[in-house]
Amino acid sequence: MNKIGTDLPFAAAQLRAGKLVGIPTETVYGLAANALEAQAVASIFEAKNRPAFDPLIVHLANFEQAAAFCTAIPDLAYRLAAAFCPGPITFILPKNHHIPDLVSAGQPTVGIRIPNHPLTLQLLQQLDFPLAAPSANPFGYVSPTTAQHVADQLGDKIAYILDGGPCEIGLESTIIDLSIAVPKVLRLGGLALEQLEAAVGQKLTLQTSSSNPKAPGMLLKHYAPNKKLIWADAAPQTPTVAMDKIAWLRFSEPLAHVPLKQQFVLSPSGDFKQAASRLFALLRELDQSAYDLILVEKAPETGLGRAINDRLKRAVTP
Repeated sequence: MNKIGTDLPFAAAQLRAGKLVGIPTETVYGLAANALEAQAVASIFEAKNRPAFDPLIVHLANFEQAAAFCTAIPDLAYRLAAAFCPGPITFILPKNHHIPDLVSAGQPTVGIRIPNHPLTLQLLQQLDFPLAAPSANPFGYVSPTTAQHVADQLGDKIAYILDGGPCEIGLESTIIDLSIAVPKVLRLGGLALEQLEAAVGQKLTLQTSSSNPKAPGMLLKHYAPNKKLIWADAAPQTPTVAMDKIAWLRFSEPLAHVPLKQQFVLSPSGDFKQAASRLFALLRELDQSAYDLILVEKAPETGLGRAINDRLKRAVTP
């Protein structure tokens, strides 16, 4: 049987058997397993070579199911869920005993998310357990935004990949910690900070890096290709790499003095959604190219531009 397809009953059967399945979401493709079975969850860490101190997100068919896995859910969580779920937002909430400690990396909290993709929502509705699902890529590498990306990286380690087409958003979910008295954003992502703050009714503080992360995507080095990336505005005037071996990753405007074939533009029109959806695919393309050095331009620091810059910052980190 072809490992990539849209066979929902087969995908569900693999998950019930404790196997791994690639799933599409509106953000990136996930590597899914039964979130309530520690052995199945351990397979995720093994396949990704992911450190056990980096927690996973639990995916549900609807937010009402969260009550079965959390000890307390504040009113704000229900308000935000009504506004943005299903969608690119993850809630950090106090977990109960049903969630294995391996999922939460020993933390007393768990990330809960309702993915906005029809195929995965149908899959979740067929299962009597939630799915733990980090991005379906080797740990620390560029996140996958197509089923083929998943097959190229982890195809020999998973049972099946549901093909839901290219991811609409292309950036992981925004994570908000609601387990504390004052909400805090732990990861910038597919839901713009301005939208989240408007719904919460206050400015939110950011804690997007940690050596003991409460949520995924908080490590300093992450989402990185193997090629060397540096900020374009910090590049030396006389680079040690030959000029024809340098590529430019631009947000919108190409440079007049650089050959167009060496420039990779996220969005010629400056559209944040288009830029976000193309970011990981272009990083992957550059990583497989003949270029030795990638000079990266920052996006405008507003809307989804903040999340794009967050991913680039972690990719640029030595």
